[in-house]
Amino acid sequence: MDDAPRPAPRSRGIYLLPNLLTTGGMFSGFYAIVAAASGHFEIACIAVFVAALFDGVDGRIARLTGTSSEFGVQYDSLADLVSFGMAPALVMYHWALSTLKLDGVALGKAGWSAAFLYAACAALRLARFNTQVGVVDKRWFIGLASPAAAAVVVSFVWTMDHLGYSGEQLRYGALAVTVCAGLLMVSRLRYTSFKGGRSNPSPPSERVPFVLLLVVVLIIVAVSIYPSLVLLAGSWLYALSGPLLWVWNKLRRRPPVNPAALP
Repeated sequence: MDDAPRPAPRSRGIYLLPNLLTTGGMFSGFYAIVAAASGHFEIACIAVFVAALFDGVDGRIARLTGTSSEFGVQYDSLADLVSFGMAPALVMYHWALSTLKLDGVALGKAGWSAAFLYAACAALRLARFNTQVGVVDKRWFIGLASPAAAAVVVSFVWTMDHLGYSGEQLRYGALAVTVCAGLLMVSRLRYTSFKGGRSNPSPPSERVPFVLLLVVVLIIVAVSIYPSLVLLAGSWLYALSGPLLWVWNKLRRRPPVNPAALP
């Protein structure tokens, strides 16, 4: 008779808190879709940013509480596809891209095709990110992160709608914004992740400069005064930082010109 202790069966449960936050983010994205379909575009845009807040918190809570799991990682990706893939695409479609049909059948198809392109690029970006976890340098994102791309799209809708412009008036600009944001997600451009990496071995508990706290306070004040415009400026500057960094690296690596070789 074998009296050796048997290993305890693996728990089939899931951690409640981080997955509850992920669910909150997915609900915000879903609500943004419903609000946009009803013509409430400002509420829809705010809901996407609320989803981004949930997305920024759930992973950190999981790591701080030791409740990270493979289930949570996969669930978070599916929630991100709803909140930062489908929601921004449909917000932009209902606000502006659907009006391209006024210029002909072909352009009408281009409108919903651009929305689908954005959603597909978000799915590809999330899938590539999941396969590169633990492989790439944590200091950088390869391609524009899906929450940042969503911020580019919905901040444009929110700001222009707040300024009194209709989607019909800006339909071609909206088409360009949607396509560019989608392609930036699947590009090979590098974007800073604002995380420590190989070049930053210092412990996470190290104190930060006082000026950084002041900058955070100023950003909060600016967002509270004019949220749509500030979020538009911040998200677009971040989206442009990838191409600008690429150009800078290309120029820096260019070999110097030899004056003796000039005619």
